Amino acid sequence: MAVVESAPPRGEYAVELAGITKRFPGVVANSDISLQVRRGEVHALCGENGAGKSTLMKILYGMQQPDEGTISVDGEVVHFRSPADAIKAGIGMVHQHFMLADNLTVTENVLLGAEALYGMGAAARVRIAQLAATVGLQVAPDLLVERLGVADRQRVEILKVLYRGARTVILDEPTAVLVPQEVDELFATLRSMRDDGFTFVFISHKLDEVLSIADRVTVIRRGTCVGSADPRTVTSRELAEMMVGSELPSPETRESTVTDRVVLRVTGLTLEAEGGGRPVLDGVDLVVRAGEVLGIAGVEGNGQTELVETIMGMRRASAGTVELAGTDITRAHTLQRREAGIGYVPEDRTRHGLLATQPLWVNRILGHQSRKPVASGGPLGVLDRAAARRDTERIVREFDVRTPGVDVPAAALSGGNQQKLVVGRELSGNPVLLIAAHPTRGVDVGAQAGIWDVLRRARADGLAVLLVSADLDELIGLSDTIKVMLRGRLVADADPATVTPEELGAAMTGADAGGSAGAPGVEPGPTNTGKEPA
Repeated sequence: MAVVESAPPRGEYAVELAGITKRFPGVVANSDISLQVRRGEVHALCGENGAGKSTLMKILYGMQQPDEGTISVDGEVVHFRSPADAIKAGIGMVHQHFMLADNLTVTENVLLGAEALYGMGAAARVRIAQLAATVGLQVAPDLLVERLGVADRQRVEILKVLYRGARTVILDEPTAVLVPQEVDELFATLRSMRDDGFTFVFISHKLDEVLSIADRVTVIRRGTCVGSADPRTVTSRELAEMMVGSELPSPETRESTVTDRVVLRVTGLTLEAEGGGRPVLDGVDLVVRAGEVLGIAGVEGNGQTELVETIMGMRRASAGTVELAGTDITRAHTLQRREAGIGYVPEDRTRHGLLATQPLWVNRILGHQSRKPVASGGPLGVLDRAAARRDTERIVREFDVRTPGVDVPAAALSGGNQQKLVVGRELSGNPVLLIAAHPTRGVDVGAQAGIWDVLRRARADGLAVLLVSADLDELIGLSDTIKVMLRGRLVADADPATVTPEELGAAMTGADAGGSAGAPGVEPGPTNTGKEPA
């Protein structure tokens, strides 16, 4: 394990924030927050979306400047005008959404923007190899990033900040897209690096993981620090109460509402890869019935995104059929599929679900521009702005979207409130099928509980739901049936009543190939023959 290269430490704390206050028009994001992070610890920062965590970390990383308060690094007060200043002071940040260039190699991604540190030759490669050992990255440095799995991409991100000299690393929701085995590997890496003197600020809403990895926990609520806790003595329930004033929510669904009425039937769905090679989707068969939540489990990059986008008409299938309520919609375009009754919660709300700079009432119109109440109906319908505003106000009330009003831009909302707006919009108009891709990714326990309740109620009312999620507890808790996706194929079925996250994770990675039939709740799926699934 590599040894941390740093100046002799001064003082007990790697980072100290004292009296940090940050105001935006109409809101105080941070109010007199103080945070002390000891050198060589994993310090977790918890709080609801909109509580002020991101603003505080942007201040620490130099992306924003505080209106009041001071930042100290290794006992010395510093003033960061940009992330470059923070990096020079030994602070790095790994963002929730990776910032890697897929068409560049591991080495090129690490060197990009940091060419002056060790040059571009042998010295740089030696340093990268040293740090790769530190973070547990065991792939060839000349491998294209697009060929890496999610866990290795994250290691490359951590390697990047270490290469630039970071001794304190901010990790923003680092486990959001990892399966349990990958989480365990990440935590082993963090513990090893912590023992070598690295310091981590760990932002997460998964409280069981916080208790597993953190040495200390600080909780922020509504812009203020409400307390710190020792993970050895505090419980998840107590942390949740500190965060939101309520118990830790559970996604568990107790009573079956599955009917015999088939809403979605996918048969032999195939999507060829661009440029040839193994198909991205390989003869996928599935059925979703009214009142049923069908969960799709899989490590990212195994075809879940392509499955969702092909069913939505965003990609054109190479073969196979898609039927909605008995009608073949294989050749229908996306708007026609929406008009036929499909609601869609995309996996990335900022790219495919919202117009960040537009007000909430304009975002209400997206995907519904040909239907009432936001339009008079039909492909040539006239938009009704007053009706769109009224219905947005309804969504805000019914789905607890916390906003000053419907005229604020979507970007002004926290991630959780953005997601509740999207879910509320997609459940408007009485859809017969909801395709929900990672519906609670990156949202806090309060927003998560609200979205789970909405999905449970919609299921009880007869909605068919196709659920894709990297949160295995969510997938097991909400689903009536789970299918495991690996390399573009549905390879196993899991019973949510008996399967564990560990068993599901093993099936997702192919680790139990040939043996899943013996694992409780996991059975090998039928061969994709194009025939109707059982």
